[in-house]
Amino acid sequence: MTISFGNPDRPNSYIGKTVPRPNAPRLVQGRGKYVDDIVLPRMAHVVFVRSPYAHAGIGSINTVEAMAVKGVLRVFTGADLAKVCTPWVAVLAHLKGLKSPPQHALAVDRACWVGDPVVAVVANTRAAAEEAAALVEVDYTPLPAVTDMMSALDTDTPVLHPDMGDNLAFRRLHEEGDVDAAFAKAHKVVEARFKTARHTGVTLEPRSILVDWNPAEAQMTAWHATQAPHMMQTVLAKHLDLPEGRVRVICDDVGGSYGIKVHVYPDEVATAAIAKIMARPIKFVADRLESFTTDIHARDHEIGGRIAVDKDGKILAMDIDDWTAIGAYSVYPRTSAIEGNQVVNLCGGPYDFAHYRAQTSVVFQNKTPTCQYRAVGHPIAVAVTEGLVDMAAAALDMDPVEIRRRNMYADDAYPVTSPAKMRFEGLSHHASMTKLLELMDYDGLRAEQAELRKKGIHRGIGIASFIELTNPSPFMYGIGGARISAQDGCTVRMDPDGSIVALSGVTEQGQGTEAMLSQIVAEGVGVSPAKVRVITGDTQVTPYGGGTWASRGAGIGGEAALQSAMALKASILEVAGSMLQSPVEALDIRDGQVVDSATGEARMPLEELGRIVYFRGDTLPKGLPRELVQTRHFITSDYPFAFTNGVQASYLEVDIGTGEVKLLKHWCVEDCGRIINPQLVDEQIRGGIVQGLGGALFEEIHYDEDGQLLNGSMADYLVPMAAEMPDMVVGHVETPTMESALGAKGAGEAGTAGAPAAVMNAINDALRPIGAQVTAMPFTPERILRAMGQIED
Repeated sequence: MTISFGNPDRPNSYIGKTVPRPNAPRLVQGRGKYVDDIVLPRMAHVVFVRSPYAHAGIGSINTVEAMAVKGVLRVFTGADLAKVCTPWVAVLAHLKGLKSPPQHALAVDRACWVGDPVVAVVANTRAAAEEAAALVEVDYTPLPAVTDMMSALDTDTPVLHPDMGDNLAFRRLHEEGDVDAAFAKAHKVVEARFKTARHTGVTLEPRSILVDWNPAEAQMTAWHATQAPHMMQTVLAKHLDLPEGRVRVICDDVGGSYGIKVHVYPDEVATAAIAKIMARPIKFVADRLESFTTDIHARDHEIGGRIAVDKDGKILAMDIDDWTAIGAYSVYPRTSAIEGNQVVNLCGGPYDFAHYRAQTSVVFQNKTPTCQYRAVGHPIAVAVTEGLVDMAAAALDMDPVEIRRRNMYADDAYPVTSPAKMRFEGLSHHASMTKLLELMDYDGLRAEQAELRKKGIHRGIGIASFIELTNPSPFMYGIGGARISAQDGCTVRMDPDGSIVALSGVTEQGQGTEAMLSQIVAEGVGVSPAKVRVITGDTQVTPYGGGTWASRGAGIGGEAALQSAMALKASILEVAGSMLQSPVEALDIRDGQVVDSATGEARMPLEELGRIVYFRGDTLPKGLPRELVQTRHFITSDYPFAFTNGVQASYLEVDIGTGEVKLLKHWCVEDCGRIINPQLVDEQIRGGIVQGLGGALFEEIHYDEDGQLLNGSMADYLVPMAAEMPDMVVGHVETPTMESALGAKGAGEAGTAGAPAAVMNAINDALRPIGAQVTAMPFTPERILRAMGQIED
């Protein structure tokens, strides 16, 4: 079933309109409620002593001086917490061969990366806990560290976890068609080696958790800056031996997530374990410095890629060899193999070709664990694919747009299955490209570029087509045994005053979930969004759901909201029909009024109906259903994922004397299916582009050969700032999914997916006349100068 939103026959539709965010006034007035704002009676603070070594045995632990600090209550070791908290193993059954050792809340025998939590100090104040933590003496025995990704499987490299047998966590090979034969008959074969730097998310609010254990009620309550409250409810219950129904996770305002806050962290589980032991509230808030060593990292890949094309530019085959290092453990419960797996699934995505081979090798190392971060695997796959396509175009002396036109799936070809066995319901590569070229005046920019080259000014134009995986089904995690819900639910009720309350399992992380849901519920019921109050992020109140990740909020949570709102509308109209002595089909709800559906004449305000139902139900016919509350859940069923698509372009200038890149303008045309709130979608895409540009030009975590983090502060780790960002133009094509009435897919990761590839191709377009090329991100001035031969290796 589809509903035609935003057409002339539905002039009052709220779908497709920019509606102010309902939580904006509260946030701009500084009245947001974050974990660190919450203060409970008898609350204590925990600070963690972390390993200064990348790999070390843990011997004796002296806590005498720490315990003498005024205000210190307890000091816990790994052995202490192991008595009440079971370890976890982060594997998924459908990722065949994936292995990882058990991980504890605090390290017990060995520390496996710089920042691994070893001791927990609990005090009345954060300052006292930090003072005491500095006095804890741990007898470490340094052990050989595994730090180099590409030599992790060499026979002379130490095995990080001896019980695992080697340092290989996961390997997957996917092969379709006859790749070797396709390369053998190709007119041109182009190959390159790509590298994406390890980097991390820098959220405005650091990771935070406050846990209270009430033994009188046998109830644990956790206020947690998380993206997935129900997932964390399951994790805490399982590993602290509690019934799930006795664990409540509350997620109020969250200052950004980007995937950073969708994982299980040992220090957060340790906080919950300590709260259970001490039977009092315990708060942990990571500071900015420890975030660099404890928040998950991502994007640490080295990839060899080859592409085969015929003389007309038709892609015959692609061959991808991806390597990634995930730190000391696979991260629970989503696992750290997903990013490499996504590279295999997504390479070659927009293009119609037959022969494909891709392998990912995932290895352990003594560094901070890596896991899912915004647009998991997408920027890597898009950079490799689009980089190879541009190189093939150059080898054929063909325009980069033309080679894409010759290979993209036709817009009327769907449904199709890619060589990676990804099923596409409906995409719009050609329509998106057409719109992009119009927005950017491609021919005009090419002419300007040619004229400036005559003056020694090196400007480049980079194009990057992409696909984005959204609305994941149980085939993402559930099939592997992880208790991570792919469905979501929404409960919608009408109160006596005619206002609507919506309770959703999708969480608000700053991306506008409340606004999106209020519009959808308003549309479904027939009221203004101002009459809708949205409540999210409380496992004791909201329907069970997966939360916010993988761009699923609008597509999954939004559809559940629409279905529940429409069901509530039907319930209201059934009561109204009885009260007004009118057939239900002759009535509608518009702007909070029951109206005649044909003429629009107002018949009864909702508050009058609410008054009768709630306070004078005796006047209604006996047996008349009067449930002014409805709950619906939604899960995709026809496709494992809802793929979106788009294309980005970057226009920039390279100073060949200094190697500096100046971003001039950036374009993105994106197809996320039905657009709910245009301004929210545009700003989500712009925010994603900024993160993608950060990975392309600035962000890189550096370690030395001993596994020591070298740039773990904002003084040394570069992130994009407003002054460096170009003007961004965003356009849309809408191809609604037929899996839902709403037709929404996802948009949260699209900007990040394509931006690095567009920048890389633009830089190489600028450098091509002088025979230079860069493929290792970030594209720093040093790397660009080395590529031009101005700096010797």
